[in-house]
This record gives sequence, structure tokens and C-alpha cells, in this order.
Amino acid sequence: MGKTPLFRRPVFSWALYDWANSAFATTVMAGFFPVYFKQYWNAGVEATESTFRLGVANGVASLVVALLAPVIGAIADKSGARVKLLALFTVLGAAMTAGLYLVQQGEWLAAALLYAAASLGFWGGNQFNDSLLTDVAQPSEYELVSGFGFALGYLGGGVLFAVNVLMVLNPGAFGIADASQAVRVAFVTVGAWWLLFTVPLLLFVRERRAEAPLPPAQAVRAGFRELAGTFAHVRRDRTLLWFLLAYWFYIDGVNTIIKMAVDYGLSLGFEQASLMTALLVTQFVGFPSALAFGWLGQRIGARTGIFVAIAVYAAVSVYAYFLDSEAEFYALAVTIGLVQGGIQSLSRALYGRLVPEGKAGEFFGFYNMMGKAAAIVGPLLTGTVAVVTGDPRLGIVSVVVLFVVGAFFLAKVPAEPRR
Repeated sequence: MGKTPLFRRPVFSWALYDWANSAFATTVMAGFFPVYFKQYWNAGVEATESTFRLGVANGVASLVVALLAPVIGAIADKSGARVKLLALFTVLGAAMTAGLYLVQQGEWLAAALLYAAASLGFWGGNQFNDSLLTDVAQPSEYELVSGFGFALGYLGGGVLFAVNVLMVLNPGAFGIADASQAVRVAFVTVGAWWLLFTVPLLLFVRERRAEAPLPPAQAVRAGFRELAGTFAHVRRDRTLLWFLLAYWFYIDGVNTIIKMAVDYGLSLGFEQASLMTALLVTQFVGFPSALAFGWLGQRIGARTGIFVAIAVYAAVSVYAYFLDSEAEFYALAVTIGLVQGGIQSLSRALYGRLVPEGKAGEFFGFYNMMGKAAAIVGPLLTGTVAVVTGDPRLGIVSVVVLFVVGAFFLAKVPAEPRR
């Protein structure tokens, strides 16, 4: 391995998948879908009710991913098909995202179902991309390479989102009738972007296989048998168990803020254009910050870097209760951008050191299962608190408990775990 692994063809192609699918995370998940869901597909519905529906849509999608992730991961390991399954979930996610173009005003249930299916494609593709980190990099490179992937993700997602925002603000310049149609066209551009930039990974990334791949039917049977052993391994390995519990809580807080931030801003009466600008700020701040966290993680350790990010997130959640102006929302967007990529990339790198050889798909299935199982709680928590209290500010503050509990369990993980 050379001194600079980032531009080796497999590493760069792998990192481009973050560039590819971050368009969904930015334009759809964090950007236009919450706005369009509230103002177009839920036109005439109370703000608290549409927030609850959005929370349910996110929660259901997370539940499906949580149930499927370890099963498909184990099957992928036995069949040597992690790259193929990544391609399958990518096609699902891209197609369902583009399908949102066809949903008419008021059809909130159809929009929620397509969004849930697209989210399944997004998280399924992420699971296999995460697991391929151990195939394209050496353990000493995990923090740097993982940070590089997230950095490209923030940049790629930000570039397309900037174009999509311009489409909405000035649809005539793009030959589009109005802002509403521009949002629908944006969903199609996300699907195309996602597919296009997945191609290099399919061409240049190869799995390292600890054993000969099995035929599909045998792989399914062996994958289910392997799951029982995996559960037993997780129970025995205290370091792995503590990390998964920590990740379960703190990444749920992160994902909840990503998914609900725009909805929260709308509930406070902030202008849609200002919220989109804040998201762009987060993306472009996140690009250098993710690279910096990758470098920092190599020097102070991934666990310490995660603690720093958790502390910032907890402070942001508390301060969000007191937001009174769009300027303060921008300040929070910058703060989140400084740590969002870092907590994600260092978590992936730290977990990569704990994964047994030859079981990356299966164990990263557990990684995704824990994150998504907890993500059932976060969006439902914020939505339910907002409905019950009539105050969306209390909903966002409730996320703090997820960061506190996550930090508690992370403290039980050794500072320098070894694979």
C-alpha cells in the first residue's frame, strides 16, 4: 500500500458511491421531500399531523431495513454477492425516487410508500458499501479512506442539491413550467445521478472472499444458519456489543436531525428558501470537515473523535429549542456540518476494526440494523412529542437523550480496539 491510498482505483471508485447516493440523502431525505410532503402531498393538513406522518414514513422504512439488514448481509457473504446486491438496492432506490415524479397533489400515502421503498434501496446500498471498506483499504487506512468517502458524499450531494435548488428558484431557465414541477424533476435527477456514479464501483471494486462462494439457494440456507452464530458472537464479544449499543443510540440522534431539520424549520415559520440554503451550507462545510475528521481519527483515535462529535450534537439539540431567527438556524447548520461527516466516517472506521475476517457483509448488516432499529424511535419520538405537546421545539430537544445514552455505552469500548 502506498502512502496515499485515496486515488487508488478501487478506493476512489468505492468512495464515489458516497458521492452517488448522497444525492438521495440531501435532495430527497433532508431537502425537498419533507417540504413537498408537508406542503404538496399534505396540502391543507395541520403541521403537527404532517410531521407525524413524515415520522411514521421514516420509522417504517427504518424498521424494514433493520429486519432485513443482517439476513441479506449473511447471504451476501456466503454467495460472494455484496457488489451485486449493492447494485440491486441501488436500482431499487433510484427507481422509487424517480417514481415520486408521478405522485399527484394530496396523494401522501403513495408518496410515503415510494419514499419508504427508496429509503430501503438507500440503506441497503449503504450497508454493502460500508462492508466493502474492508476490501478496498487496509486497517491502518480505515479512518482516512472512510472520511474520504463521506467527504465526496457531502460534495457530490451538495453539487446536485445546488443545481436542484436553482431549478426550483428559477424553473424557466431550465425549461420547467414552475417550482412545483421543478421539485418533481429533481427527484428524477437524483435517480439518474445515483445510477451513473455507481458504475465505477461495479467495474473496479472486488470482494475479498474468505471461502468459495455458494450457489444462490445454498447461500440463502447457509446465510440463515450463520445468523445464529453471529448473534452468539455479538453476545460474547463485549467490545462489539458495547459499540453496537452506542451506535444504536447516537446515530439515531444524527439521522433524526438530518431527516427532521427542515420540517422543524418550517414548523417554526422559517422560509423554505432559507432552509434549503442552510442545507447547502451543511453540505459544503461537511466536505472539508469529513476529510479533517479522517485525518484526526488517525491521530487521536476514532473513539475520541466520535465523543467530540456527540458533544457537539447534544449541544445543538439543546440550543435548537431556543431558535428565534433564520440566522441562528444557519449557525446551527454550520456547526452540524463540522461534525456530521466525522461521526459517520469514524463510526464506520471503528466498526471495521471489530469485524471478523470474511464476515463483513453480515456484521455490517448488524451495524445497519442497529442504526435503523434505533432510527425507528427518533423520528417517531420527535413527531409524537410535537403532536402531544403542540410544540415542535420540545420534539427536537427530546433527541438529546439519544446522544447521552450513546456516549455512555461508547465509554465502555476500548480506545484502540483491534480487528
